[in-house]
Amino acid sequence: MTRGRWVSLFSGGKDSSWALYRALEEGLDVGRLLTVHPEGDSYMYHVPATDLASLAAKSLGIPLVEVTQPALEERNSSDRGDAETATLEAALRELAPDIGGVRKVIAGAVESEFQTDRIAAMADRLDSDLYAPLWQEDPLALGTAMLDAGFEMYIVQVAARGLDESWVGRRLDADTFTELQALNEEYGVHVLGEGGEFETLVTDAPHMHRPIEFEGETVWDGTRGHLAISDAWLGDA
Repeated sequence: MTRGRWVSLFSGGKDSSWALYRALEEGLDVGRLLTVHPEGDSYMYHVPATDLASLAAKSLGIPLVEVTQPALEERNSSDRGDAETATLEAALRELAPDIGGVRKVIAGAVESEFQTDRIAAMADRLDSDLYAPLWQEDPLALGTAMLDAGFEMYIVQVAARGLDESWVGRRLDADTFTELQALNEEYGVHVLGEGGEFETLVTDAPHMHRPIEFEGETVWDGTRGHLAISDAWLGDA
């Protein structure tokens, strides 16, 4: 096994963090984390609080590569998704010589064919395998597994009917997932927020050496909102 040829797509949110955790549990030698920072909304990438990925990477002890996705002109969703994937592919190609080639790409997609199909096609072009341990798994079972493993997660953005201002900054726990099940039945809210209905930040997990602590306040526009994080740091181990 060539050391460090596994690259984990990483936002600091629960899905990418769980995919990384699973990869490490499987013994994959992850050489890099790769975070894409979108300028504006994104069809492909987690948007809020990605600036905290560097803190998470420090806690994880894995080198982080950061890439900016420039804002795109208005275009149809397919073209926009392709353009965003091209940014990711270029970053992986540039990274490949440093780690002896990209052997496997790790992704945290759950149900989004829009995202996963593009990442799978990109992996084929890179002659790389794709490890997507969340793909088509039961969302509630995944959430329960994250809690059972000791993941500490907070909602940092909401944008869906049924999720009001009180959900911003809320910790994801067993009670939260019970409420999300009810909202799924009433409004169709995805239990894991797939498709950007809500986004999360993982502040602690078994593979992190130190927790992320933060301060912030809610920003709400009447229909959607986010947590504006004013400060963040690594706490004691």
